[in-house]
Amino acid sequence: MSTREDLVYKARLAEEAERYEDMVEHVSSLAELNEQLTVDERNLLSVAYKNVVGARRASWRVLSSIEAKDAERKEGSGHTALVAEYRAKVEKELEEVCGRLLTLLDTNLLPNDESREGAVFYLKMAGDYHRYLAEFAQADARSAQAGKAKDMYSRAEAAAEGKDEGKISGDPLKPTNPIRLGLALNFSVFYYEILGMHADACSLAKKAFDSAISELDGLDENEYKDATLIMQLIRDNLTLWTSDQTDGGDDGNVEDLDS
Repeated sequence: MSTREDLVYKARLAEEAERYEDMVEHVSSLAELNEQLTVDERNLLSVAYKNVVGARRASWRVLSSIEAKDAERKEGSGHTALVAEYRAKVEKELEEVCGRLLTLLDTNLLPNDESREGAVFYLKMAGDYHRYLAEFAQADARSAQAGKAKDMYSRAEAAAEGKDEGKISGDPLKPTNPIRLGLALNFSVFYYEILGMHADACSLAKKAFDSAISELDGLDENEYKDATLIMQLIRDNLTLWTSDQTDGGDDGNVEDLDS
């Protein structure tokens, strides 16, 4: 059985080689040790799953676009069933990978990390991966995944603000904390894209941006850089969403911070 040090090294080696499927195996084994992960180890977990799931989300969007364009044609290409079958294959892979991470979060990671940053990080990640499942789910399944995503994001928000049930140690995260800002960014994207609650999305994003900008002066160079990077994404989304509402359209690409 690989030691913790070996698993971390293997994960970094797989990342260098851009073999993210292997990286997922190593970080999953790391999580299953049931020990609190360091910040670097948490980031390895995030990078591994982000790349494996991100590639499949991109594939799903391409296939869905092809399927939609084919449906718009009067006679179609004759390949509609093949495209749908391939899309379903990608969806199954997404369900498996997202499901595996969500199980790790619930069983191995959250129970073994009582730090505030760790709790917010993992709860946000759980919200993100339920959101990814909601993106392609239909009817009741979509509502169920959206409900779980909202619950996880809300719990992360409460933990970040120090309004949790008191089981988490440490002070509330500052409005400029990158984890808290990333949560606000992704939670607002969830409101906008999954729930269609555009006003709530804008309100949440603007509140996070305004709270952070008022505290930027006290940050050192590295903290300032990390905070302003995410704040720029929040501002980009606000600009896009305001434009969409004015134009009555829904064009452009929404920015989020993939877990």
